[in-house]
Order: sequence, then C-alpha cells, then structure tokens
Amino acid sequence: MRGYKRFFPLLLVLLVLTGCGQMGQDSPARQEAEPVTEIVTETVTEDTAQGDGEAQEPSVQAIAQQAAQEPETEEPVAEEPETEAPETPAPLVCIDPGHQSHGNSSKEPNGPGSSTMKAKVTGGARGVSTGKYEYELNLEVSLKLRDELERRGYQVVMVREENDVDISNVERSQVANDAGADAFIRIHANGSENSSANGAMTICMTPSNPYNKELYPRSKALSDAVLDALVEATGCKREYVWETDTMTGINWCQVPVTIVEMGYLSNPAEDEKLSTEDYQLAIASGIADGIDSFFAQYPPASE
Repeated sequence: MRGYKRFFPLLLVLLVLTGCGQMGQDSPARQEAEPVTEIVTETVTEDTAQGDGEAQEPSVQAIAQQAAQEPETEEPVAEEPETEAPETPAPLVCIDPGHQSHGNSSKEPNGPGSSTMKAKVTGGARGVSTGKYEYELNLEVSLKLRDELERRGYQVVMVREENDVDISNVERSQVANDAGADAFIRIHANGSENSSANGAMTICMTPSNPYNKELYPRSKALSDAVLDALVEATGCKREYVWETDTMTGINWCQVPVTIVEMGYLSNPAEDEKLSTEDYQLAIASGIADGIDSFFAQYPPASE
C-alpha cells in the first residue's frame, strides 16, 4: 500500500492528461452536427450564388421580397377615340334656266297620268326694247345665281348651261327629282299685252294639286321667301305668288319648286333693266337671300 500511495499522484496526472486528449478528438455529437452545417451552407449558397453557371431559380422568399419592393402599377385604361358627328351636307339647289334656243312642239302630259297634253318646251318671250330672247336672259341670270349659291356653300345642279339643248319640261323636273334637290328654282321672264305691266312674281302649285299637293306648303314658303327677297334686293314691284296647276314643270316635281318671273320683257324700261349686269347680280343675290330664308324655315334634314 505504501508503494501504491507513492505512485498515486503520478497516476492521477496520467488520468487527467488522458482525458484532455480525448476531448481534442471528434465526439459523436460533433460528427453528427457537421453534415447538417454543410447542408445549411449549401442551401444558402444555392439561394445567393450569382453568375456561376446557369441562372438559379429564385427562392419563394426572394420572390416575395421582390414583389413587396416593386410598386403596384395600374393597367392603363384605353380611352375611347372621340368620334365627330357627321357633318350635315349642304342643301342642294337645282336651277332650271327656262326655255331654250329652239322650242319643241311635241306633246307631253301636263302631269303624271294626265290626259291633258302640252308642248314639251317653247322658245319663250323676247325683249321689246333690247331684242334679247328670254332663254338667253334666263341663262345669264341662272349662271350668276349658281355662282352666288356656291359662294354661300350650297350644292348646285344646273338643268342646262347652254342654249342649244332639247330638254322638255317633264325632263327638267326629272333632273331635280333624280338629284334629290332640296329646292328647285326655275328662272323665267314674263310678258304681257299690257306694256305697262311690270314687277316680279313667283309660281307654285295649289293646295289641291292632283299630282303633288303634299309639296304645296314648302313650295309656297319657297315662293314667298324668294319673291320677298328679290323685291327687297332689286326694288322692283312685288306682284304676287300665283298658285296654279297648269304648269307641267311643276306638276311633275317631287321636290319643293317655284317659278321665278323676274320681270316683264314686254315693258321697255324693265326689259332694258333686266339686261344690265348690275340688275342681274341683284336678282341673283335676292333669290339666294330667299333661298337662305326658306332653308331657315325648312332645313333639309327635316325633309
């Protein structure tokens, strides 16, 4: 025992040194923890690596973070294009310079289905002082009226623009009908056995016209408006609106119509005046004023 006690301190030192050496070695717990650490490290590396090889798919956490950082943008609302209302076309006026250089005595019905037959067209009157034929005067004024109406923005259709034609009264009405004219203005000059007769008048159908009485209200309004404005523009005598169902060129109409008798070629003074440029321009301006007034009362869109 005394020998054992002598070596005991040395044995104790050895035991301590042996225990410390074992602590420097890997324990089972450490050996199991290291692989977990490596896995975690690999996962972090896959989520954060950039630029090595193919692009890595972002993690769910990364997608959520990116969505939170990006501001929400509203989809633009497509604005409907503004559509302009279609423009109303300008009124269409048909002008018929009455008569022609050579009359046509062949007959045609006075109205649709009528048994009354009348000459298709005549040459018209002639100035007692100037010797000018009515068909010439009618065309001169009609061309000025055309120009005036076009300056005011109207659409214009001419039945004729020269004197050497052969157009019957039925055919003249048909030109206006086919064009769908909003107003039909027939230009004429008057004549009388009484050389003192003077002034202007207009002509339309009666309210009981057997062919187109439905046109009477507008045709009468057109006749009144044109006559009033013509008298105001020229200072001539105002006669009246003659309502009659004897005019072939009125009876075949399907559009508002008036015949304008500008003055009397049988009156020397009025005949001279009708041939002057200034008076013809005044007539054209006056008729155009009357047409303006008519369309103010009966706009084309309402027809």
